[in-house]
Amino acid sequence: MNWALEVTQLRKSFGNVVVTQDIDLHVAPGERRLIIGPNGAGKTTLFAQITGEIHPDSGRVQVLGVDVTHESVQKRAHVGLSRTYQIINLFHKNTVLHNVALSLMGISKQRFDAFHLLKPRDAVYDRAFDFLQQVGLEDKAHKLLGEMSYGEQRRVEIAVAVCQCPKILLLDEPLAGLSKAERQLVQQLINELPKSMAIVMIEHDMDVALAFAEKISVLHHGSLVVEGDRDTVVNHPKTQEVYLGH
Repeated sequence: MNWALEVTQLRKSFGNVVVTQDIDLHVAPGERRLIIGPNGAGKTTLFAQITGEIHPDSGRVQVLGVDVTHESVQKRAHVGLSRTYQIINLFHKNTVLHNVALSLMGISKQRFDAFHLLKPRDAVYDRAFDFLQQVGLEDKAHKLLGEMSYGEQRRVEIAVAVCQCPKILLLDEPLAGLSKAERQLVQQLINELPKSMAIVMIEHDMDVALAFAEKISVLHHGSLVVEGDRDTVVNHPKTQEVYLGH
């Protein structure tokens, strides 16, 4: 099968602490995959290795058949990989529109043009505005990101992540810290993302997460201990041991 994302024997240690232990992960094109596990299981560190922010000690990461194990974050974005963060990682002193435009510039040839200046009427801004419309924030386009509510910032982050039209989107706890109403809005945005995009999500809200997932991977102490569909994983003795202690 031609996998959207293929992780093979991925291993990473910090000193004597092993944070990912020989992880194998295969995600199909368009798949909705959930990664769960207790705090400290290695979920975010796994994401960081997939995106290139942390380089593994051993193993391999392939995106759409391209080996990106030793490539930069920027190269992986060009191949088709994007992510959000557990802690929002945007420019709070810039406008909402400019945050999305900067993301678009990251995959544009214009980023190599030192004499190109973004102007309010630039085509890049037009495209950025289109993505803000998709997340329902077109009326906040010229507001500073730092003045937005936390839920609105999450929606901006999704716009920033999807504006590059990735084939694989990694979502790191996108509903964390949101009110019930905000969770519903962000959940709806995620559900409406195109099926051409594979989505791998870390999430602790199990009701939302289980409804989202087609396949679930359970991490514990850096190892992949259970994998399968919802019924298989929820009823697996190892899952109950990890979460319930028995």
